[in-house]
Amino acid sequence: MTPVEQLVTSFQELVGQVPEIIRPVIVMLAGAIPFIEGEVASMIGVVGGLNPVVAGIAAAAGNFLCVFLVVLLTSRARAAVANRRTNRAAADAGTHEGAPTKPESMGRQRFKKWLVRFGVPGASILGPLAVPTQFTSAMLVAGGTPRAWVLLWQAVAIVLWTTVATVSAWLALHLVVPT
Repeated sequence: MTPVEQLVTSFQELVGQVPEIIRPVIVMLAGAIPFIEGEVASMIGVVGGLNPVVAGIAAAAGNFLCVFLVVLLTSRARAAVANRRTNRAAADAGTHEGAPTKPESMGRQRFKKWLVRFGVPGASILGPLAVPTQFTSAMLVAGGTPRAWVLLWQAVAIVLWTTVATVSAWLALHLVVPT
């Protein structure tokens, strides 16, 4: 037995000690963690001996639920900031006429340029190659993109990347550790 086969077998024995009904829940929780997300969580599930379909669905669901919460919280925070600015501007209208505005930061300028270049679909699908989906969705909503549009394209990206990772892990597992 090669070291890789031994490692996979040991991991599957460890996972075998967890009740079967809890295994997808663990994969789902792992999918909610930034930088692990659906891709790595589904691989963990497949290597742990979970059915690839169950592992992929659980990982994608955990990742999307976390993104959904981030989008809701970010949109509420953005609305609160916008309301505060509006109220402050109305109160200060007569006192600070012609006050200079703060210039945009370099990061915000780069993000806007990136968003204009690739749009929300491109940012959502290509985003996981650079940053977690939670961060991408927060930046998109904070930048003013509608929640529904962000959620739609994040769901597409999560399903796409989790499927690619799950199938890749399943193929690799069957090539490395034949059953």
